[in-house]
Parts: sequence; C-alpha cells; structure tokens
Amino acid sequence: MIVGIDVGTQSLKVVVCDDTLRVRGEAAQPYALHVPAPGWAEQDPHLWEAALGPAIAAALARAGVAPEAVCALGLAGQLDGCIGVDRSGRAVGPALIWMDRRAVAEIADVPAEEVRRRAGVVLDAGHMAAKIRWWKRHGPPGAVRYHQPVSYLVRRLSGVNRLDHAVASTTMLYGLEARDYDPVLLDFFAIARDELPPLAEAAAAAGPLTAEGARLTGLRKGIPVAVGTGDDFSNALGAGVIAPGTLVCCLGTAEVVGALHPRPLIDDAGLVETHAYVSGLHFIENPGWLSGGAVTWFLGAHALPDPAAMDACAARVPAGAGGVTFLPALSGAMAPEWVAAARGCYYGLSAAHGVGHMARAVLEGCAFAMRDVVERLRTMGVAVETVRLLGGGAASSLWAQIRADILGLPVEVPARSDTSPLGAALLAAVAAGRAPDVVTAAARLDTDADMRTVMPQAHARAACEAAYARYRRLFDALRGMFVEDA
Repeated sequence: MIVGIDVGTQSLKVVVCDDTLRVRGEAAQPYALHVPAPGWAEQDPHLWEAALGPAIAAALARAGVAPEAVCALGLAGQLDGCIGVDRSGRAVGPALIWMDRRAVAEIADVPAEEVRRRAGVVLDAGHMAAKIRWWKRHGPPGAVRYHQPVSYLVRRLSGVNRLDHAVASTTMLYGLEARDYDPVLLDFFAIARDELPPLAEAAAAAGPLTAEGARLTGLRKGIPVAVGTGDDFSNALGAGVIAPGTLVCCLGTAEVVGALHPRPLIDDAGLVETHAYVSGLHFIENPGWLSGGAVTWFLGAHALPDPAAMDACAARVPAGAGGVTFLPALSGAMAPEWVAAARGCYYGLSAAHGVGHMARAVLEGCAFAMRDVVERLRTMGVAVETVRLLGGGAASSLWAQIRADILGLPVEVPARSDTSPLGAALLAAVAAGRAPDVVTAAARLDTDADMRTVMPQAHARAACEAAYARYRRLFDALRGMFVEDA
C-alpha cells in the first residue's frame, strides 16, 4: 500500500492506495491559520506534524489496512510558503504561507524583467525569495535554511533536505533553462545556495522514513519518502494530466488555472508563470485568486449554511447576474493583471437586485478571471481544448455550467476532484519502484471513470459575452482606485 498526503491551507488530507493507484481509504485532519495583520498569513508547522498521525491512522482504518502494509509515502501541498529552520530541521518560527504578502519592500530593488526572463515568474511579494529576504531582515533568529511546506515535512520525516524542480521554479530563484538555482537571482535576494534544499526530481526517493518520521506518521521506519511536489502540480498529475490540451482549473481556497506545453514559454505580459513539471513538460499557469475563498466569504457575509445554498440562490438568476458584476480581488487581483493593491467589489447593484444576483455575480466573476487566463494562454500558443475542473468547487454543477458557458468549451468534472493527495501517492509509487516512471504510473489512474462532461449552452453565450465585457470595463475603470488605496 502507498500513502499520499496533501498539506493544504485548511487541512491535511491522506489517501491510501494500492499498487494500481486505486484509493482504498482517505481522511483529513483540519487545522487553523493565523492572520496577525492585514496582508499577513501564518501557519504553525507543528500543526501539520500533529495532523499526520491522526489523518494517516483514519485513512488506514477506512482502508482496512495495517500500518505495516504501507511501502511508500509521498507528499504534496501548498506552494509559496517559507519556513526558516535550524540545523536540526526544526522550525524557528511560523510558516509564512502563500496568502502572506508582507514582503513588498523586499522586492522594491529587484528588476522584474530579469526575474521574468530567467525564472519565468512574476516578481511578487508572495513568492518564496521575497519571504526569505523578509525573514532575514525581520524574522525570528536561528534560521540556517529555508523550506517550502512540502520540503519541510520531507526533512522532518526523512532527515533529508530536498526540493523538487517544480516547486523550486515558483521561488524566483530557479533558472528555467539551466534547471537549477540561478546565481544571478540568488544575488538579487542575497540568498546563498546552501540556505535552500538541494534539488531533486519529485518522484525520486528523498530518503527512508526515520525513527522520528515513524513516530509522527505511525508508519514503519525505513519506507521510502518521495521528494514530492506542490499542489498546483500534484492536482494536475493526480487528475491524469500528462499531455498538452487540457486546461486544469483547481477550485480550492484559491483558483489555479494552467495548462501544459513542451517548451518553457515566457509571458511578457506577466499574467501567467511558467514552471517545471514532473513529466518533463512545463506547466504554464496563473497561481490563483481567492475563488473558493470568495465563496466562503460570501457564505459568511450572507449567513448561508453551505455552498449548495449559495448555488440555489444563484440558480434562480439568469446568466449575466442581472447586470451585477463582481471583481474577485478579495486578496488582490491576479487577473486580468496582477495588482496587489486591488480589492474586490460589486458594481451594478440596484434596489431590484437581491442575494441571488450577488451570489451569481461572485461565481461569474471568478470564472471571468479564468477566461482571462485562457485567452492569454491561447495568445501564447498553449493548446486549450477542454477544461478539467478539480478541487472542492468542482462539486458545484452550476459553477461548472457557468464556466462552460463563459469559455464556450466542454468542462470535465472527474468523480474524484480532490486529486492532490493522489498525485502525491503516484510520486511515492515511482519512488518505491512500484512504477517505472511518472507517465506509466499516471496511465494507471482511472480518470475517465464516472467523468461528467458539461457542455456550453448556446442560449447563454450572448449574456456571458456581455457580462465578461462589463467585468473588463469595470477593472479598467477602477485602476485609479487601486493606486490610491495601495
């Protein structure tokens, strides 16, 4: 048996798979995040450690499998985090997670065009290099190395420092052409190479589970721990996306939208970023805006019990939300442009509108941002023929239909939409020699079983086009406000 783990923002999720990568059991353990100030977001890494044992035990129990039957362990999880550790690999402070944008001053003197040209990413305070620089200036003392969440847990479980190429390519410190840390980028941020984990392939074995790792997981000492990868990549991998043509849209707390391409294309407009991918291709993506997070916000603001209640309200309103437009920029805009100072808003409200119009506008606004990304990808020559909807938001049939209508493309909704832990298990299968390579392992996934395809509705097309045009005009009209409020 193989265990796959996803270190999420709100919970740690575990699947137990057999050698065919069929899920036999799964479980999740929730935990909290801390927002000590506007623009800041932290998480205690010990929460991840504490969640491992209970989540793994529950998944094994549901699979009817003893811990001794597990032959490998793989991890995936949230990107753009930063954890300073001491020489023993223990955290010396909280993780600055992906939502944290406190390091704005740390990128002020860094040339954005050079970062984009070398690393294929947007110069942004959310990326790891900026956070490391902030930590060195303001963070807790005692850090000798800096980890992402996945590499931190790999270190805690195996005693080995490793980071995969895909996660490294999100840091602003990795050269796409050289497939290595870039000395020029390291100099920009005053970071030494030995302050970062050494690079390795995601499906390689980082090392065997140590006694401490066995204590934390409840698994037997000595089984291989895969290097692992970030959730943007493990979601696509666990959904069986290993070739160009399919747009991956993962509706978690944030919405990640991207597609594969053989070459490391660089977006001169800076809307999408280019990352290494485990199959040797490149994942060209926008790393996301609050989407599921916008739904959570809406539920709280309107005292609705769950997303199904929001869908029920929105379903009573036709496409276009009666002229109400929502900008999905609750934590800054990521589309149609990256503007950290932007904030979400409604426009077009009148006394004739109600909660249903506002609900539909939120669902449409997030989908409009997805369309921004798709149009940019196509301009760059990236194939987008179908959309595969993943994450918790994929449970909404209405949201899937809205996206099909706005794009005019088929939207595929797999029976299993939470695929990141399955992608982690796939990497563990290769690391343990249970599969020869990632492509072969991915072919074992039965992704077509119970796949639901949502087709665009011709009658909604005109309303969607008009609503999308209003959304773009609203963004342009608010530019002055974004600067004013920065």
